[in-house]
Amino acid sequence: MQIVTVNDMAIPAAAIAREAQNHEAESPDAAWEQAARALIIRELLLQRARALDLAAEPLVLDGAREADEEAMIRVLLEREVRTPTADESVCRRYYDNHRARFQTPDLFEPAHILFKVRRDDAAAYARAIERAEAVLAKLAERPDRFGDFARNLSDCPSGKEGGRLGQVALGDTTSEFETCLLAMEGGQICPTPVRARYGVHVLRLERKAPGQTLPFEAVRDRIAAYLEESSWRRAVAQYIALLAGQARVIGFDLPAATSPLVQ
Repeated sequence: MQIVTVNDMAIPAAAIAREAQNHEAESPDAAWEQAARALIIRELLLQRARALDLAAEPLVLDGAREADEEAMIRVLLEREVRTPTADESVCRRYYDNHRARFQTPDLFEPAHILFKVRRDDAAAYARAIERAEAVLAKLAERPDRFGDFARNLSDCPSGKEGGRLGQVALGDTTSEFETCLLAMEGGQICPTPVRARYGVHVLRLERKAPGQTLPFEAVRDRIAAYLEESSWRRAVAQYIALLAGQARVIGFDLPAATSPLVQ
């Protein structure tokens, strides 16, 4: 592999190989590239900190002492990268443009009767479907007996509670369940058996609580933190690109910039 240098300071191949172990990648070459980039950026920052003759007192967080070089990089970025705070108007504008991000999830309260069977057992699975269809036929006449059927027939521990599963949100259940829940109204029994990988269900949606948009006041601090963090990351990336544009980096193509830092 080609030797990598930053302003005539070599980064040993062995150091890149060690660093590559910290990077998950699709291939060893990709891991090596990520590691080389990380070490080049680290060297650029350290060289800049030393050029400014910065002094840094390592922090102690949760009993762990910050490494001296990490402290230097932290102090350098605190000094050279400044970003604006997210004021009320900026946060309010972001909230108005992204209201869907601040909505609580829809909540469902389903109940089910489970006939547990593996889907790859075709004969048993067919019998489970027949049992579920027979229960549905009886429920069509007496929907009030759902709890009784669940207690007597369900293979799920929820049968003891009349099949009630409590409140669930999307992602809490199987995709087959969710497809049916989204199409149902409160109090409705799914007219067909719900076929899932490990069983057949008779499903009832007892009630649905649509998600609500959280008020701005409840998420203002979260929005500010997100916007300020995003701004800081962009500024750091541009600062590193500027350092790369002023440096001699050999053996690796690191994106560089020559324009002033824009906040």
